[in-house]
Amino acid sequence: MTPTRADEPHPDVQAFLELYNSLDTPSFDEVSAQEARRMFAEMQVTDEPAIDLESVADRTIDGPHGDLPIRIYDPGTDGEDRPLLLYFHGGGWVIGSIDTHDGTCRKLAAESGYPVVSVDYGLAPEHPFPEGLEDCYAALEWAADAADELGADPERIAVAGDSAGGNLAAGLSLFVRDHGGPEIAYQLLIYPSTGDATETAAYEENGEGYLLTAEEMEWFRDHRFERVIDQGNVYAMPQLAHDLSELPPTTVLTAGFDPLRDDGANLVERLEDDGVPVEYHHYDDVIHGFFGMVSEPVDLDRAHEAHAQAVSDLHAALE
Repeated sequence: MTPTRADEPHPDVQAFLELYNSLDTPSFDEVSAQEARRMFAEMQVTDEPAIDLESVADRTIDGPHGDLPIRIYDPGTDGEDRPLLLYFHGGGWVIGSIDTHDGTCRKLAAESGYPVVSVDYGLAPEHPFPEGLEDCYAALEWAADAADELGADPERIAVAGDSAGGNLAAGLSLFVRDHGGPEIAYQLLIYPSTGDATETAAYEENGEGYLLTAEEMEWFRDHRFERVIDQGNVYAMPQLAHDLSELPPTTVLTAGFDPLRDDGANLVERLEDDGVPVEYHHYDDVIHGFFGMVSEPVDLDRAHEAHAQAVSDLHAALE
């Protein structure tokens, strides 16, 4: 499977890229992890949430490495047994937070009608692999136990994430299949990193000039792994697993001008070959990160289309 790339990015994406590339700021790979987090957080700032919900609550739960912050989004829909979406934010396992992905989670909750739990897992290099994944597993266990409190069905928990968060969702599903744990009913993987993207055409085509760069991807990987041997762990790179059968039904989204484009398409092929039901949606004229561009100052129609498609898949599978 070879997903296509449009001749040029969508005009709205092109306008964003021209503005972004004109900024006199260093790239993430030129600064410390702490400075990169500050820079990324400033890029995501909006004055007011674009979407109001019935309730949005911050709390902490017990995690394997101390208190684990989460944010619970409840759209206020009726029912005591709603599906629940557990969301892991992107950011290369090094940057990002529940705050930077607040708009994404609000929109998913509002459009799906499901409660969404966003997880502030530990970031590398302070929390190298597998600590972030262990935090995600703890959040899954908590969500299953707290389902009644959340008005949710513990047998209809979906995991979701973008980029590094998609990696964590896929790794978590694989771990649960192999070692047990609360059932995962569905996985929504948004331009996930699950294999060796450096061996793909998209990595060469899109490695510079389209927001996420090849140099930044290398910087993220170097921070994530404290030990070289962990880079071969199947729960860090799920496509290294010999067998992907019996994983939850899956939706995968990819972007044409993304160095992770072909990595996502390769995952789709692997899942289909191993008998996993897959819905694949490719957006050929957008860039990595587009799924979160759903409110000013960057509000993309293609992002709203992708949310609508993702929610449609969730509804079809979980209701």
